[in-house]
Amino acid sequence: MIGILYNFLFYLLQILSFAILARVLISWISPNMDNPIIRILFEITEPILGPLRQFIPRIGMFDLSPIIALLLIQFIQQLLPQVLFRGGL
Repeated sequence: MIGILYNFLFYLLQILSFAILARVLISWISPNMDNPIIRILFEITEPILGPLRQFIPRIGMFDLSPIIALLLIQFIQQLLPQVLFRGGL
């Protein structure tokens, strides 16, 4: 049962990472927000990136929140086996 939960959370975080990466790539071409795929992508990633933007200032025209979000997701993925299989940190 814990293995199923681990796999679910791991792949959910992996999909979120790909969504953030796709959003970064799409932002370079100034996307059309009327496109439903673009809207879904922004709705999936904004709950993670929005709060990070409050704490991480922009550097010029560069938004570093996607990088921090990807690092946090990677950290959580590394921490998952310890939390789930060993019962804690």
